[in-house]
Amino acid sequence: MAFKAAFIAHAPDADPEQHGAVIDTGKYKLFVVVVKDQEQALETAGALVEREGVHSILLCPGFTHKDIAEIAETVGPDVSVCVARGDSPSNKAVAEIMRREWA
Repeated sequence: MAFKAAFIAHAPDADPEQHGAVIDTGKYKLFVVVVKDQEQALETAGALVEREGVHSILLCPGFTHKDIAEIAETVGPDVSVCVARGDSPSNKAVAEIMRREWA
């Protein structure tokens, strides 16, 4: 049986039906999905756990503490929910690029 994880990220023009990928080594299966908003994130996380049996969800730094709590509640206590966070200089650099590219 493979360990199944998912990485969920935000983008303003995302469509989870189109913007996703799966990497499967046999022992590790990684689902990558880009969502437009929190509603899509909740739907996607719940579906990945229910349909694919995902064990762990990693969220991009754009998720707020409230968003993370909602996702954790949606997927339940048996699924790990983690957040990718950088240090202050890294976060500042990425925020500037995202503001420029998404404007």
